[in-house]
Amino acid sequence: MNRASLEKRPDEVAAMFDDVAPRYDLSNDVLSLGQTRRWRRVVVDAVGARPGQRVLDVAAGTGTSSEPYADAGIDVVALDFSLGMLKVGKRRRPDIDFVAGDAMALPFADNTFDATTISFGLRNVSEPKVALAEMLRVTKPGGTLVVAEFSRPSFAPWRTVYTEYLMRALPTIARVSSSNPEAYVYLAESIRAWPDQDHLAQWIAEAGWEKVTYRNLNGGLVAVHRAFKPAVA
Repeated sequence: MNRASLEKRPDEVAAMFDDVAPRYDLSNDVLSLGQTRRWRRVVVDAVGARPGQRVLDVAAGTGTSSEPYADAGIDVVALDFSLGMLKVGKRRRPDIDFVAGDAMALPFADNTFDATTISFGLRNVSEPKVALAEMLRVTKPGGTLVVAEFSRPSFAPWRTVYTEYLMRALPTIARVSSSNPEAYVYLAESIRAWPDQDHLAQWIAEAGWEKVTYRNLNGGLVAVHRAFKPAVA
């Protein structure tokens, strides 16, 4: 399976996320066995933002990934293309700046943010390399990029169990916790088609970021990539 076979129009993907928005966070906690909270902490630590700085959280959904920054007094913008997700998030956290926008055409000026991050959303962008270049554009020179995404488990037996769980068990579990279980079939397939850690690191470097590194979580089930925008000479 490859990414081309999974392509959906942006409006189709947005509609899918609109449908799952009401119970999206609950479903994620159930399906990850509560690991999403730990993953978010790792991302926040990797971003390393401080009060007085500005962070762009791309594909922020309902804003759960943006909350730690707001709680720490950091100016965070939560961007997503799903109006349903934004509506749920704004209702829960009216203090966070939610913005509707496309990751491939970010509605911000050059060099606006001290750090840009995207968690579990890059694989749902039809042209991830374009999004990585856009995130570079809006980040200040010397600023940070952090990408958290499902990846390729490094231990072969675990990799087999993982892919079987995704394709067979995930939709069944989603029927209990999600408002649109079929959406999770698409999401599971998109994870299987996503490139491994080294290939994503290469994409990030090709977009113009430097000092690209990554950290595997849960045996490579998730990888957190970090990179920096070149400083002005």
